[in-house]
Amino acid sequence: MDRIDHYKELIYAANLNWTVLTATACTASGLVIFMKWFGHQQSRKKIQRAKARRETSLQRAEHAVLQFQNSHPETDPDLILSLSLADLSKRLKDGTLTPQAVFHSYLGKTLEVNGRLNCCTEILLESLDQLENIDTCKDGLLYGIPVSIKDNMAYKGHDSTCGVLCKLDLPAPDDSVLVKVLKRQGAIPFVKTNVPQSMLNFDCGNPIYGHTLNPHNHQKTPGGSSGGEGALIGGGGSILGLGSDIGGSIRIPASFCGICGFKPTVNRLSLKGASSCNRGQKSVLSSLGPLAKDVDSLALFMQALLCDYMFTLDPTVPPIPFNQQVYQSGKPLRIGYYENDGYAMPSPSMSRALRETKVLLERAGHTVSTPPTPRNELFTLNYAENNNSCLCFRKGGPVDPCLQAQITPYSLPQGLKKIFSILLKPIVSAGQSHIVQNGLLCAVDYCNEVMAEWRRCELDVLLCPMIGPAYNHNYPAKLTSTVSYTILYNLLNFPAGVVPVTTVTAEDEEELRHYVGNYEDLWDKLYKKAVCDGEGLPVAVQCVSLPWQDELCLRFMREVERNRLEKFN
Repeated sequence: MDRIDHYKELIYAANLNWTVLTATACTASGLVIFMKWFGHQQSRKKIQRAKARRETSLQRAEHAVLQFQNSHPETDPDLILSLSLADLSKRLKDGTLTPQAVFHSYLGKTLEVNGRLNCCTEILLESLDQLENIDTCKDGLLYGIPVSIKDNMAYKGHDSTCGVLCKLDLPAPDDSVLVKVLKRQGAIPFVKTNVPQSMLNFDCGNPIYGHTLNPHNHQKTPGGSSGGEGALIGGGGSILGLGSDIGGSIRIPASFCGICGFKPTVNRLSLKGASSCNRGQKSVLSSLGPLAKDVDSLALFMQALLCDYMFTLDPTVPPIPFNQQVYQSGKPLRIGYYENDGYAMPSPSMSRALRETKVLLERAGHTVSTPPTPRNELFTLNYAENNNSCLCFRKGGPVDPCLQAQITPYSLPQGLKKIFSILLKPIVSAGQSHIVQNGLLCAVDYCNEVMAEWRRCELDVLLCPMIGPAYNHNYPAKLTSTVSYTILYNLLNFPAGVVPVTTVTAEDEEELRHYVGNYEDLWDKLYKKAVCDGEGLPVAVQCVSLPWQDELCLRFMREVERNRLEKFN
């Protein structure tokens, strides 16, 4: 009996242990499910609060505009909105226009454009207070000019979300250096603009504020990551904007939206107060720069920011003021030129834009030559270092659809990436399959090689393709390969800018039907689908110079713009 009782006790204990283990497992599973549910609830509440803040700011801005219009019926917003930055600045300085009239005209237009394109994340209502004391900055180069700023630029009391949930409800304790300088120069930062989730994509959508549309065609993306800036300026809601560029993030939206954009040499403008999702990434650094409707506006922006006040606020920035003499020079230029980097073949409209610009520059007395095409595989360096950073933002929230195709390969273990690289070789080019492996190259040696070749050819500047026309929605994540034309000059740290020169014609669309690309591979087929149905969309070219020759790059951009305008006048 003792032995039987002993066995009964063992069986009872085993059953008890199994019951405890089962209960523990169920409790743990329930806890996990609860924590996930709780996390989703918290994320949902965060998004709701952010949207509520935006809606409140839009409503208060609308009220301010209506109030001003009722008390100043003589104001002509259409006239104000039609003026170039130079003309607007002149009229503000001589008093024929008031900062209040200009501000409320642009604020009203911003509300209208945002209603169509969803390009704003928040109206900065503090700008109304700044407007009250704006005459203390009457000597500023940007006196009375409303300026839009990209979401990631710190503005005291407001989030810099970068399109990710983990950065919500973290208002900036102070303005960024460039926002402070803009205010000192009399500019009025009045609105923050939308970005793609994590800002490591050239579409423009995130789970917080939704998708931004292209001002010329709502079926197209405005580009990214400064996509909200591109859409707002391209739609007429802002005359001058501040963006950032780490792989084309100023130039691509400028190209897609038909405006001008400029990426200066890294650290020519202070980066202090500009947020990102890839802190510690060193292979390719971000550069802050302007977007506007014409090149002179970009130059005025640079001139205004390159001042003693910025150099004092950020002593790490070399104290090099804007060189007006270089920008205004009329000396003929020696221009390098290439149409195809051997990686992503330009669309028919891109190639035509380049050829037409080349002819116009030669007619204007400049010398255009064809140096060796830069090696195309260097662009992966940035993505190789950024991919892990690109994953960190997913904690606590969903991945936006416009980013999903880009994120999925980054999530794979390194071993699987290598396997997929082998499997993909039959359907992708040898030049592109290394994306999956994230191979790195020696950037320093390559930079020295390119600059030596530049000097050997005695070039002043370079004319080259610019991504475009605007892609259909959700294609940028599938076509990170096509940023080869922009990211190369981030890697080299060459100043680079974009100037719109033409629009897509019916003939371009017909020629696109026969497009096969450089390799006739998967990416070439996707690219053809991305840019189709683009008749009427703007097409741009890219202008490049050597590091620290930002004024020369802008001068070259002005030459391109001037000759294009003379052609049509």
